[in-house]
Amino acid sequence: MAIKMVINADFPKEKISKNIYGHFAEHLGRCIYGGFWVGKDSPIPNTDGIRIDVVEALKKVDIPVLRWPGGCFADEYHWRDGIGPYEDRPKTINTHWGGVVEDNSFGTHEFFHLCELLGADPYICGNVGSGTIQEMREWIEYITFDGPSSLAELRKANGREKPWKLPYFGVGNESWGCGGNMRPEYYADLYRRYSTYVRNFSDNRIYKIACGASDFDFRWTEVLMREAGRFMDGLSLHYYTVPGDWSNKGSATEFDEREWFVTMKKTLVMDDLITRHSSIMDYYDPEKRVGLIVDEWGTWYDVEPGTNPGFLYQQNTLRDALVAGINLNIFNNHCDRVHMANLAQTVNVLQAMILTEGERMVLTPTYHVFYMYKVHQNSRLLPVEIENSQYSYKDDSIPQVSVSSSKDDQNRIHISLCNLDPNSYAHISCELRGADKSNVSGTILTADQMNVHNTFDEPDKIEPVEFHGASIAGNSLDIKLPPKSVVVLTLE
Repeated sequence: MAIKMVINADFPKEKISKNIYGHFAEHLGRCIYGGFWVGKDSPIPNTDGIRIDVVEALKKVDIPVLRWPGGCFADEYHWRDGIGPYEDRPKTINTHWGGVVEDNSFGTHEFFHLCELLGADPYICGNVGSGTIQEMREWIEYITFDGPSSLAELRKANGREKPWKLPYFGVGNESWGCGGNMRPEYYADLYRRYSTYVRNFSDNRIYKIACGASDFDFRWTEVLMREAGRFMDGLSLHYYTVPGDWSNKGSATEFDEREWFVTMKKTLVMDDLITRHSSIMDYYDPEKRVGLIVDEWGTWYDVEPGTNPGFLYQQNTLRDALVAGINLNIFNNHCDRVHMANLAQTVNVLQAMILTEGERMVLTPTYHVFYMYKVHQNSRLLPVEIENSQYSYKDDSIPQVSVSSSKDDQNRIHISLCNLDPNSYAHISCELRGADKSNVSGTILTADQMNVHNTFDEPDKIEPVEFHGASIAGNSLDIKLPPKSVVVLTLE
């Protein structure tokens, strides 16, 4: 029986911010070192120490914003350790991630150079947990002030004449946990104090992001919005899809249908979380001025066998592609409140876009989903009504299809669809209201097995191909969506 769907093309809603397709790079494992940064003397092709192949790959997905330096690392990071001649930079210990020595060769100048190469906006997360207000304020002046102050002169002496633009700044990270184990009332007061000194120097204007809740901590959102909402531009939310529990999260590649189903079900929780946190924000901010910033999301499994457990290195399969597609659909559909999201993490950590090993690089299924979905960036959301069918496993069930749709500046309509069922087709009969389209084209990402993934020896085992399962006649669109697939259609 066909799933009935209606796309209301004549009622476009809010713009889907390009920043929903943002990313996150922490000093964790091989995300920075070996991922983005190889050093100027490396035989791996680089631009001033930054890997060329990784940059070129990310530019193809139109990466809009990059969050750095953490994560938990941010609240132990002191920015002065990462400026000046490399030989003078102190060696510190990364206490959160493996106890390895951090040589600080990748710091402020290197990060902003990376963002310039990527064409991405920088999003810096400041140190509240172990840092001072003065330290935070001085970092922002160092970065953004176009004048004769001592800090601006120090920046110039370190090789950067003109200030950078810093559009986004986070005041602490996970202050309820690794960032200080604070109570919401305490952090709300601390945020009010610290954020006062996140100054707008010269013509730079900073969008201030407060540390928000983890998962289901709705009280945190309540307290922050009540006590500090008027001082913030954004409030963060962190949620990871973990198939097992935190002591046994499950394998990234060795899993059965039960684990597939649980992963899909837990991913769909994101929609309920955003709805419930947004309802609290709506009470204090009915005009939706404050953005919900989902700046950590993605799958979290047990690390790959034989790798450092503190490096959080995991493979990435078709299952992760579905997780990415579902989450991006959810963010699109909540774009009235969700102003940014940042996948954790960009290279070699958790649900990575890219994996590297020495000179070799591989693109993951998650990368391919971001490439397919980039058509939604800055397009107008189109409302979708769907009478969904169910994907059932044992005595439980979830919606079979996840969908979002948008209209771009060229009046093209884009529809992104995920079939969560690994066994059954989804036949969709779609009515297109308020638009006259005569051509449909599409791209699909799928495979025969649930755990198909790309490796350094087989880097192209799963990649997008042209999709021929959709046809259009008048205002009727017929779609045959294969099992366990991600499809993006364009109507012209």
